This record gives sequence, C-alpha cells and structure tokens, in this order.
Amino acid sequence: MTKHLINKVAIVTGAGSGIGRACALQLAEAGAAVVASDIDDAGGEATARQIRDHGGRALYVHADTAKVGDHEALVAATLKAFDGLHVAVNNAGISGPAAPVGEYPVEGWDHVIAINLSGVFYGMRAQLPAMARAGGSIVNMASILGQVGFRQAAAYVAAKHGILGLTQTAALEYGPQKIRINAVGPGFINTPLLDHGLTAEQRTALAGQHAMGRLGEASEVAELVTWLASDRASFVTGGYYAVDGGYLA
Repeated sequence: MTKHLINKVAIVTGAGSGIGRACALQLAEAGAAVVASDIDDAGGEATARQIRDHGGRALYVHADTAKVGDHEALVAATLKAFDGLHVAVNNAGISGPAAPVGEYPVEGWDHVIAINLSGVFYGMRAQLPAMARAGGSIVNMASILGQVGFRQAAAYVAAKHGILGLTQTAALEYGPQKIRINAVGPGFINTPLLDHGLTAEQRTALAGQHAMGRLGEASEVAELVTWLASDRASFVTGGYYAVDGGYLA
C-alpha cells in the first residue's frame, strides 16, 4: 500500500474488532499514527499492538463513545501523544434490540441512539476544533440502513439515517476550513456485530440480498475509508458512499 498518510494522525473509535480494527490497520499501513479507542480494552490493545508489531505508531485509549467527556479526553490524549489530528473515523456502534416500533424497548432505543448517533456527534464536536489548524478528514460509519428501512431495527435505522444528515451539515459548515466530512454505508459485513444472534440460515439469507451473493469483509470497507481519509479524495465531502455488494441496487 502507498504510504499516502505519512505524518497524519488518526483516531478510530470502536477499533477493538471488526470494521474499526480493519480501518485502524489500513490507516496505519498507509503511514498514519493511529489512536485506537474502544470499551473493549483487550481488543483495543490488541489492535494497537498489532500496528506497533508491524512497525507503525499506535496508542490505545479507553473511551465510551456515548460519553462526551470520553471523546474530549480521547482527542486530548491524541494531541499529547502525536501533536496533531488529521483523520477521525467515527465507527463505534451497536445493533440494539430486535422489535417492531410499537413494542421497541425505550431503554434499548436510548442506548442505541446514545452510541450510534450521539456518539458520532460527540466525536465530531471534539475532533473538529483539533483539526481546525491543519484541516483534515472525518469519516462517519453509517450503513446501508442509513438509506432504507429494516424490520425490527428502528433505533439502528434511525441513528444511521441521522448520521447522514449530521455528516452533510458538518461538511457544509467546515468545508471552508479544509475539513472534509463523509459517511460510509457498509452492507452486511462479516464482523462480530453481525454474528450476534444470527443463525447460519439467516446469514445465508442476508448474503442473498446482495447482488454479489455474499457478505462483505471488514477490509473492503476499510479500503474506502482509507481513500476518503487521504488527500486522494481532496474534492470529496458531504457524500454518502455505499460499500454494499449491490444491496441498495
């Protein structure tokens, strides 16, 4: 991989596994110093250690994406360790309960919105001032379900739709400061999040809903994220980019 992110510093939330880990690893391979955050300390430490073991620069910081103060502390730790912030991947998320809207548990709604939507807002609120001096790129992890509905996933769908509006608004506001902000919409990806509660038959059925007839891989999402993070995407902002094997088609 071309080292097109040398001298860049990146934060990745939810970096302890899945898409977040894949993004952290590819950003590091492209030359960025990476601050991995998660509430899974073992997973987050393993991601950072894997980067360091391959000659990269990485730090793990425990951070709960649903807490404003944790985002502020995460950015502060990043600036202290690497003296800058140029890339942020707001990836942390959960699936939440499965229930129709009229029966959806209020506590489950609040929890999903707090992590999947408010967590992205809190992240950008802390990241944007730190990027103001040099510009940068923020990539918010939405979903194909930021474009369409999905039965029994009201909170997740609402949060991912909200990320798109938040991304577009911030892109308009911060474009003059040379900060680009985009959203990525993965299809159903082979990650621990997808494994939760799915039978083999359900996985097969989900795969069949994609034009390519398979589930995606976290590394395929990370390729798009890494491109958006780099100067190769210098005229790309306010966009939503699906990496979904044709699901939305």
